[in-house]
Amino acid sequence: MEETSREAVGMAVQRVAGMLQRSDQLDKVEQYRRREARKKASVEARLKAAIQSQLDGVRTGLLQLHNALCDVKDIQNSLADVSKDWRQSINTIENLKDVKDAVVQHSQLASAVENLKNIFSVPEIVRETQDLIEQSELLQAHRKLMDLERSRDDLMYEQYRMDSRNTHDMDLIRRYFGQVQPLSDELAKQLWMVLQRAMVTVRRDPTMLVSVVRIIEREKIIDNRMLDRQKQTGFIPPGRPKRWKDRMFEELKETVSRRIEGTQSETRDSDKMWLVRQLELTRKYVLDDLMVVRNLMVQCFPPHYNTFSSFFFNYHAAVAANVRELGAADLEANEIVSLLTWVLNTYTSVDMMGHPELKAECDVTQLEPLLSQDVVDELLSKYIQTFTSNITGWLRKALETDKKDWLKESEPEADQDGYYQTTLPAIVFQMFEQNLQVAAQVNDTFKEKVLEQCLKQMSSFLHRYKEEVINYKEEHLKDRQRPQCYVQYMIAIINNCQTFKESINSLKRKYSQSIEPSLYDDPIERTLSEVAREGCQFLLDEVFLDLEHHLNELLTRKWLTGSHAVDTICVTVEDYFNDFAKIKKPYNQEMTSEAHRRVVVEYMKAVMQKRITFKSPEERKEGADRMIKESDQFKFLFRKLSGSEETDRLCDAIAAIAEVFKLSDTTMLSLEVSTLVSKYPDIREDHIVALLVVRGDASRDTKQKVIETFNQTRPPSSMVLQPIFKDITVPTISMTTMTSMTVPKLLK
Repeated sequence: MEETSREAVGMAVQRVAGMLQRSDQLDKVEQYRRREARKKASVEARLKAAIQSQLDGVRTGLLQLHNALCDVKDIQNSLADVSKDWRQSINTIENLKDVKDAVVQHSQLASAVENLKNIFSVPEIVRETQDLIEQSELLQAHRKLMDLERSRDDLMYEQYRMDSRNTHDMDLIRRYFGQVQPLSDELAKQLWMVLQRAMVTVRRDPTMLVSVVRIIEREKIIDNRMLDRQKQTGFIPPGRPKRWKDRMFEELKETVSRRIEGTQSETRDSDKMWLVRQLELTRKYVLDDLMVVRNLMVQCFPPHYNTFSSFFFNYHAAVAANVRELGAADLEANEIVSLLTWVLNTYTSVDMMGHPELKAECDVTQLEPLLSQDVVDELLSKYIQTFTSNITGWLRKALETDKKDWLKESEPEADQDGYYQTTLPAIVFQMFEQNLQVAAQVNDTFKEKVLEQCLKQMSSFLHRYKEEVINYKEEHLKDRQRPQCYVQYMIAIINNCQTFKESINSLKRKYSQSIEPSLYDDPIERTLSEVAREGCQFLLDEVFLDLEHHLNELLTRKWLTGSHAVDTICVTVEDYFNDFAKIKKPYNQEMTSEAHRRVVVEYMKAVMQKRITFKSPEERKEGADRMIKESDQFKFLFRKLSGSEETDRLCDAIAAIAEVFKLSDTTMLSLEVSTLVSKYPDIREDHIVALLVVRGDASRDTKQKVIETFNQTRPPSSMVLQPIFKDITVPTISMTTMTSMTVPKLLK
């Protein structure tokens, strides 16, 4: 207490010191004193109230303890009285054993009297019950059966109570009621027959189905009562528990299974579309039956049966078992797709389990998949393998058919724009389209896999296509008269390449959601471009084989004296290009450009081969004028073929060479050559030497000067945009030969 008082005083001192820190606060001492007094009074009042409350609680607790003590004493006295009375009544209970036996005997006699009528009329009731069962009066038959079973069970129960070890009397009762159990079995058989035809019965006679359910519910109640009595007494009547309710659900489940099995009436041998028909029949049966369950059958069963939900999942289980069996069978490719399309799409769609009227009762998303993902993947893999094998064979046959067409003596067909074509692209992409349409019915992932497989097969097929085109050209070169329509079919082959490209892009746009290029896009594009370019090259080779004789006349003495070689070349090229006009863009444009380039290059080769050496200024002028004229002829021809003037530069090269020949002042040759080199940077030194040889009047010093000027003014090769001279070779010529060719000129 002293320590507490000291702490209180210390705290008070600190509090007062905190209040009186300034001199002006001394005037408020009285105010502080009154405030602290009020606080003290308030604290004391609360303290008194708390102490009073605790005292009241203690007083109440003591009173309750006193009352509890009194109650315990009263209970103790009552227990003593009960114990005394119990000890006194033991002898009395033993004296009542005879009374007890009399009560049991009275109970047995009362039960016998109560069932006396039934006991004496058992054979008659059995016959009546049998007749009612045969007349399908199942509810009345069951009522009589219950009376018979109750009489039997009550007699057996009383006998069991009197002497459970007396099997003789038990067997006597059992034999007397021996017809009851077969009668029960017969009734059960009728019940199961009604349940097996539940879908038909509920439409024609729903009261019959209701009667069956009522009978089964009665039996369920009796089963429960007998089981409860067994727990108490150990006695259970024969044939109990019947468990007809469990058997009812089993029968309904078996009915659903048989209903689904009933759709399997066709085989592949009898109908190629057997699986499609079977699946459609299953869809129709399931949907119709579930509608019947929802609209009619649920009214025949108690609500707690969850009838619709039970049937919904029974049908799902039966369909799943059937589908698994189909999946394990040896299905063909189209059958695999039909099955997977039905399983993954149709089954959960609004046309079947996802129907709006069914959706309100059960959520289709709660159903387990009909096929596991492993089985689905296995079927998809099997389809891909079969599809790959089939598509390889189809493509091979399509190519063989197309090759036969190449040998025909009639021209190939033309499309609506007049371009030659064969049926190969249409056949190939019709195959792809059909398989992709089927794959799209399964799911997007499978569709992408089939598309990828199509592209893969297309890539392999195009390599064979390329080889066959090359073989076609080589066979033609052995006898250029055969096949008769070689040019036209080669044009069709080139056009096919463009059609293939367009068709592939169309398939990808239609069936692929991926924006990323596939592994086969570049190989396909590259192979098609190669086939088209080689086809164009083969056609140009054909043209230049016909022009070979006329090209050999260029820059010869015959040419100088008045050959019509260029006229013939232009007519021949134009004639060929009348057919080439049926080549699709961009290949027709590329063909024109390449033909133009090759004509100019062949002309340049004729110049560089030094077939002629001009002997006089007059010959040089005449030859140069002829070259300029022929350059203009080529310009006119290829402007006409291409429809533009962008290719004039090629023909201008002929005119530029002609200017070198036409120049009369040899001292100006270096300047003229510099001009030529600036226009055509790919010209080489051996080309310049060949030109000087053809001129026929250049001295060694002139040649040396021209060559030096050429080497000084030649631009880098990177500046060459459209090479002309790059592939032109010049026959080798020794300096001695050059000198021997020029010395006579110098002597003159």
